Order: sequence, then C-alpha cells, then structure tokens
Amino acid sequence: MAVAVAAAVGLLMTAPAAGRAAGLTARSGPAVMTQATPSGGAPAVGALVTIDGSGRLGTHFCSAGVVDSPAGNLVITAAHCLAGRAPGGFAFVPGYDHGRAPYGVWAVTRAVTDDRWTSSSDPDDDVAFLQVGRPGTSDRVQDITGGERLGTGEPPGQLVTVIGYPDDLDTPVSCRNYAPAFTATQLVFRCGGYPDGTSGSPLLAEVNPATGLGAVVGVIGGYQQGGSTDAMSYSAQFGPEVAALYRDATADS
Repeated sequence: MAVAVAAAVGLLMTAPAAGRAAGLTARSGPAVMTQATPSGGAPAVGALVTIDGSGRLGTHFCSAGVVDSPAGNLVITAAHCLAGRAPGGFAFVPGYDHGRAPYGVWAVTRAVTDDRWTSSSDPDDDVAFLQVGRPGTSDRVQDITGGERLGTGEPPGQLVTVIGYPDDLDTPVSCRNYAPAFTATQLVFRCGGYPDGTSGSPLLAEVNPATGLGAVVGVIGGYQQGGSTDAMSYSAQFGPEVAALYRDATADS
C-alpha cells in the first residue's frame, strides 16, 4: 500500500532505522571508477529544488530521475528526501545547471511512498515516486527528456552509472561502477564524491550511450539514508514492493 500527498497543479512547487544486518557478498567485478567527476548530466536526471510562493527557484536538495510511465509524468527519488516537504514547495528540474532549467521546471503535484516507510522509515522502502507537470499545459516531462525503464527484480552486481547533485555544487557529478549486494535487500555503490544532495540519484544499468537512458535498479537511499560517507552509497534493491508502488503511482495519473 502507498501513502499519497497531492497538491493543485497550479502550484509550482528523521532518520530511518538502521539497515539490515550486514554484508552478503556478491560479485562486484573490477572497479570502473573510484571518484565521481563533473558530468554534463543527462536530460532525464535532475535536481529537486525548493520554490517560493511566486515560483522562483531556491536551493536544490536531492536528486531524481524521470521514469517511463503511461502518462509520461513520473519521477523517482528517495523517500527520505520528502521529509518535512509537501507538493507545492519544491519542483523537479531535469538537467539543472547553475540555476538554469534547460528542460523546464516541473511542479510536483503528488508524492507516493510506501506506508511502511511512513510508519517506520524502513530503509528497504526508501523510494518515492513524484507526479509532475507544468501549470496550464498538457506537457509531459518524458516527451522532453525521455524516461528510464524501471528495473525491478534484477540481480545485484550490475554495472551502473550514477548521476547526482551534491549540495555544494550547482552541476551534477557522475561515476560508473558495480553495485553488488550489501545485504539481501540492499545494494552498495562504492565511489567517492556522493555527499548530501545526491540522495535520490538513480542507479542506471544498461545505459544506452546514444540516449543516456537505462534501467533504474536503485536510488541512493536506504541504509543510513544512502550512506554516512561520500565514498560508499546504498540503495534498496528494487523488488515487488517497488513494482507495486509504481502501480499505485501510475493508477490515477
């Protein structure tokens, strides 16, 4: 089941429990990168940004990515990014760069999280879907940026690319490495340069170099809200619960 929060489209827009006990080992393969580098970004990945009453952009605070959906209006991020926030107070800005919005500013009109996250901040449910739109239009963000395929039930240990927005930078960083199992329900991604602000960054497997699109197999979050150091990040492993949350998020969109 999911908990949804809604707001009018006309508006622009606790620490979780400790993670599962430790370390199942999985194939990780050779390190591809060990430190994030500045990135030109990708159209379907962007920042969550605060907005004021007049719709002006404020501070970016988490990362997110567009997910393929029938309505073309869905974004994925970490549930803990929404703590203390409601639709109407922040927006999704794909390709955010030094305050610029090359693919537009998209109002968050609905946020969907699992009720187990709401009740107990279970790190295995640290995933949220956001419905977005542009007031007064029928524009679909996916038509402009493309959408990542939602990868549920996929094996750990895949090579992933992770693009995110550190709080202290106004451009994204990127790193490419394997994401093996940390526990039976969590993935780990080892690459330096992912501090606060990169929560919600999608872990993208099978990235098409021509489009930059891939399969989202995780988002930075979960155990320790994504990690207590910038060199090791975590994600809930996407399974039936995330698939059910996706269905809830798309059911009335």
